[in-house]
Amino acid sequence: MDPAPPAPGGPPDVVVLTGDARPRGMADAERLARVRYVRETELADALPGADVLFVWDFLSDAVAGAWPRTGGPEWVHIASAGVDRLLFPGLVESGTVVTNSRGVFDEPIAEYVLGLVLTFAKDLHTTVRLQGERRWLHRETERVTGARALVVGTGPIGRAIGRRLSAAGLAVSGAGRTPRDADPDLGVVHPMERLGEALAEADYVVLAAPLTPETRHMVDAAALARMRPSARLVNVGRGALVNEADLVEALRAGRIAGAALDVFEDEPLPESSPLWDMPNVLVSPHMSGDVIGWRDELVRLFTANLDRHVAGRPLRNVVDKRLGYVGSPQRVG
Repeated sequence: MDPAPPAPGGPPDVVVLTGDARPRGMADAERLARVRYVRETELADALPGADVLFVWDFLSDAVAGAWPRTGGPEWVHIASAGVDRLLFPGLVESGTVVTNSRGVFDEPIAEYVLGLVLTFAKDLHTTVRLQGERRWLHRETERVTGARALVVGTGPIGRAIGRRLSAAGLAVSGAGRTPRDADPDLGVVHPMERLGEALAEADYVVLAAPLTPETRHMVDAAALARMRPSARLVNVGRGALVNEADLVEALRAGRIAGAALDVFEDEPLPESSPLWDMPNVLVSPHMSGDVIGWRDELVRLFTANLDRHVAGRPLRNVVDKRLGYVGSPQRVG
């Protein structure tokens, strides 16, 4: 890219909250702005006077505790699609613009979900286990063609999942805030108020919704009781969409057939969690969207938005802080 020249008032001050390592490929951003890299313990001292905060360590909870009472950054960008860790009162009630990394993870997560569905249907996890035991055991497996998938969450990730599952032959429907009958990617979209009815019809329930006060623990004992005994739950959204204690109980009681979980309320998943040892559960460490090159994509997206910020152009992927996700229109001036 050809970065815009620095703003007339001088380049903005950008604070980057890093985790174990700094993001690579920040040369263009460093030409556009004065960039300072900080860890969690340094964030509170770095934020006052900063123009921009880039939350590279998107699993950190440090921003809420470090947020200044006055004079916070005018723009915060997070290197993830979910923004729930930024929805604390001080930021939500401020004039600070929040943007996310919408678009980077859509297709990789959709591919991952398809892989999980095929793993369950074709019993691949059992095949791997039997191979390790050197056991030759013939089994019959399930068709995916014609199976019914309910995608909860109709944003870009949910839509990509819908397209991918439809291409594999599944009958896809959705659940979201706005019901409709002929969505091009999800078919019938059920209102969230009727989620229980939709759950009862699905062979696969895929959670791809943002975490908001309304969606927290949306899959609880009551929701799980509505699901078919043969159904599988797939969560690639946020861990707190599911009440884990209720899920463990439902799995133990055979009320649902299995679960594939890429996200959890507590990450890393504690070694004491019973989910680790359940034969009908697939556990992965929050990696469904992390394909080779994903970090480079995140840096490019932030740098492109920083270029727009410096040039005074509208930012992309602006989050509606009251809703907790990117609304419409998609940008602000």
